[in-house]
Amino acid sequence: MADQQTTVAPGTEVLPDSEVLEDELPSEVASPDVPWQVVVWNDPVNLMSYVAMVFRKVLGHPKATAHKLMMQVHEMGKAVVAHGTREKCEADCSRLHAHGLWATMEKAGR
Repeated sequence: MADQQTTVAPGTEVLPDSEVLEDELPSEVASPDVPWQVVVWNDPVNLMSYVAMVFRKVLGHPKATAHKLMMQVHEMGKAVVAHGTREKCEADCSRLHAHGLWATMEKAGR
């Protein structure tokens, strides 16, 4: 096999393909392992009983958990109602929006 020749500008350092400098890597690399969470925010429109029903129907929470999360939304202004992969949280947010709730998602641990 013939050697490949590469033309490089004078003064330019050439690294083998296997070497990558750390400062050339993106500062934040998306990882499928990063957990995400869905936050539901309080609003002046939806009844508390409706919010608890949506938590049960859409997210599959048991009645007691749904009530506890609804009270947290009501009293504290927000509650983390679901967590998982980014794709799962995006789907949960979309389904909550379709039911009229104000939901956002963020990386877990914030």
